[in-house]
Amino acid sequence: MAGKRVLCISFSDINRDARVLRQLEVLAELGEVTTVAYGEQPPGATEHLRVDEALPSLPQTLSGVARLALRRFDAVELTAPAIREALRLVGDRRFDLVVANEARAMAMAHEIAHGAPVLADLHEWAPEERTHVLSWRLLVKPFMTHQCAKYLPKMSAVTVVNDSIGAMYTERFGVAPRTVRNTGPYRDLEPSDMAAGRIRLVHSGGAVPGRNIEAMIEAVRRLDERFSLDMYLVPARDGGKYLDSLRALIGDETRIRVHPPVRPAELADTLNGYDVGIFSLPPLTPNHRLMLPNKIFDYVQARLGIVFNASLETDRIILDHDLGAIAPDPTEGALHDTLAELTEDQVRGFKQNADKAAKVLNSVEDSAVTRTLAAELLGQRA
Repeated sequence: MAGKRVLCISFSDINRDARVLRQLEVLAELGEVTTVAYGEQPPGATEHLRVDEALPSLPQTLSGVARLALRRFDAVELTAPAIREALRLVGDRRFDLVVANEARAMAMAHEIAHGAPVLADLHEWAPEERTHVLSWRLLVKPFMTHQCAKYLPKMSAVTVVNDSIGAMYTERFGVAPRTVRNTGPYRDLEPSDMAAGRIRLVHSGGAVPGRNIEAMIEAVRRLDERFSLDMYLVPARDGGKYLDSLRALIGDETRIRVHPPVRPAELADTLNGYDVGIFSLPPLTPNHRLMLPNKIFDYVQARLGIVFNASLETDRIILDHDLGAIAPDPTEGALHDTLAELTEDQVRGFKQNADKAAKVLNSVEDSAVTRTLAAELLGQRA
């Protein structure tokens, strides 16, 4: 694949986006990779075109919102401030393969490709990403649905995070996505020893409203002194306001602590010193209902027991490998009651089961899917 040029588009802070970082590892094996994204140059990129983090990747300008309201989707698809900046940065460069992360990047990828193949990694279900927000439901959902209907047939290959979401794209848009789960690389770790009389809970993820972090805090506050909760939180793009509100909610509760985020490559080692990874997410959207997040695989590689609220895809993994307990719903009470029933012996067993599962719940299989698709598409240009 010498001499092949690949463009990877991602409107995320790329160094905090574990899925895209794993994608880059594979793409870098196949050619020289140019990234266009928010944040500093990531590992694996030969060239990085940095988009100003203050620029939104949706058409949130006055004229953009007006066009969305008037359903002038073709006229607005390349007008989001971040997309306009990304197009300027890319300029007249030419590539042998373009990778578009998430549906919002498909129009730009098609524009830049100039006939080269485009691989769309949609991640999750794009049309209803944030339909619990009224403005998204009224303005962005129709736009995203139009983008999928227009551009998915033009994509050379499509990947998604799990089979359930892939089936939704097949039913609605007639495409057949391949599944690339959010698995991370295998980590050569062992379960940490339990501390007598203690169950050390941990949570990692974004400090974003709607992630039910308040319920986790309140559930742990009501637990007995055996339990503590440490949270490694990525601040939202709000100047730290939401994170500050969480700290205020915790107050003087010494058993609940907030830590700065750690890089994806360091996460498993950091989490390994704990006992149980927790997560609770209300099913406000199809993506919530069918969630299969990075963190469940991070927790496995860290050799932790797992407690999640009930959800189709995560239930399957927890039950198949006997990794932990499932709260029947995402309420504070259900999470509290599920955690309260844990014993040290149970948790020790869950951690041992995670050690076995880590050998199969890693990115070897999923990276192979990306590698095969990208190599085939580059071969078409040979």
